[in-house]
Formats: sequence, C-alpha cells, structure tokens
Amino acid sequence: MREEVFTDLLSRQWAQGRMACVGLDPDMAVVRASVTEPDTEQAITAYACAIVDATADLVCAYKPNIAFYERWGVPGLAALKNIITHINTVAPQTAVIVDAKRGDIASTNEAYRDALFGYFGADAVTVQPYLGVEALRPFLDTRDKGVIVLCRTSNPGSGELQNLQTSGETLYQRVARLAQHDWNTQGNVGLLVGGTYPQEIAEVRTITPTLPLLVAGVGRQGGSVGDAVRAGATAFGGMIISSSRAVIEAAPGPAFAEAARQATIRLHAEIEQARSVVTA
Repeated sequence: MREEVFTDLLSRQWAQGRMACVGLDPDMAVVRASVTEPDTEQAITAYACAIVDATADLVCAYKPNIAFYERWGVPGLAALKNIITHINTVAPQTAVIVDAKRGDIASTNEAYRDALFGYFGADAVTVQPYLGVEALRPFLDTRDKGVIVLCRTSNPGSGELQNLQTSGETLYQRVARLAQHDWNTQGNVGLLVGGTYPQEIAEVRTITPTLPLLVAGVGRQGGSVGDAVRAGATAFGGMIISSSRAVIEAAPGPAFAEAARQATIRLHAEIEQARSVVTA
C-alpha cells in the first residue's frame, strides 16, 4: 500500500500544472480490438497499463470506475488490482481514485474502506452522502486517503433530488457546505461535480474555496473543459478534470495507446488555456 497522503499527491501534480485525469473504464469490445491477449484479466490489464504508460507524465490522477471491472467478476477485479499496482510502480506520484460511489451503514463502509484502500490500494474513493456523515465516518477518518463526495453530478436527471430546496439552499449546496465546514476534519474531503453544469461548479467553488473538485462529464458527455476550469479552478489548481471514453477510446486498434496520449495532450492543453484566464 502506498504511504503518500492523497492531498499531497494532488498538490505536487498541480504545482507541475497537471489537472487532467484519465478515467480507466474499459469496454471489452474496444479492449479486444486493441490488444491480443485472449485472457480477460490479462487483456484488461495490458490495455489499461499501456494507456497509463502513454499518459503518466500528463495527468494528476487516474480514475477507474469499479463497475467496468466488477462486470467481469474475478478476472476483472484481478485486473483492477494489477492496474493500480502498475500505476503505483510507474507513476508513484500520481493518485488513483476508485470511482465506486460507496455509502452504507458504518460497518459496511468499514468493509468497503478496507477493500478499496487496503486490498486494491486506492488513494481515494467516491462516496455518496445520502446516509449522512455517520455512515461515511470510516472513510473520513482515514486521513491519508481522499474521500470525494458526490455533490452535483453530471447526469441529466441529477436535479430531481440535488436541486431540492432545504433551509434556503439546494441540496447540493448543502452537501458542499457540510463538506467544507463539518466533514473535512482530516483535510481529506473533495467533491464530485459535473462538467455539464459550470454555473453549479461556480456556486460550489464559492461555498468550498479550498476543497478539491473532481469534475466528471467532460468529453463525450458534453461538458466544456474550459467552462469547468473557469468556474472552479483556483490559483493552486484545485481541480481534477476527468475524461474517460474520449481518451481511452480515441482510436481502438494497435495504436490505441498513442491515440490516448494525443487525446490527453489535447485535454491538458484545454485546461492550461482556460487556467491562464483564471490566474491572469
């Protein structure tokens, strides 16, 4: 298990100008078109590790969504562990955020925590706050690991609950306020916000001037990188801009890793261009 503190990993990458994140969410049809290994575990591992090798100097984090590994059972989960081990070896200063959206009663979350931070070796995990802070306590109390709370998600139907009014503000604004002022006692809390809603990103940033924001939904979901960065970046960085399919499926086939690198270079350039406006 890596001993580095999640927030320290991020800060060092932001200091190097890196806010891009690659979502490692393998589609097996794309994997099969890109690598020759017949075994499921080996194929997923080879595919994702090649993308890591091609992009490690450009990103602040990798974000595998656990569902894309769980769907293949034991071989998929073994591949996820292989990939995280590989990242820790070849990119030891780059954080691994497992997108698992966990959140249950405390004893169950202790098991989730031990699996994700212990067995798999993740540096951070996404969680949902619907059960309240008591349920999230096992994650929050693990001070060297990141806890990224779902706040304003990128999907079109997210406002059904997240926009509900409570005590004069929306539910997602209330989550942001709790995260900033009540839940971040160990300095390890961040928020997940959707790149499809830049105005809401700006509102969340106003409430949470110091928390890392993981931005999902740019790329094929239609979110604007520039709008997201202008809405939420800080002078020191402050954001993790994640793109998955637009990077890892840029060009299925033998040249997939180089295509992923070129897509990540474009993502990095978009971030840098927008950030120059923020810091000017």
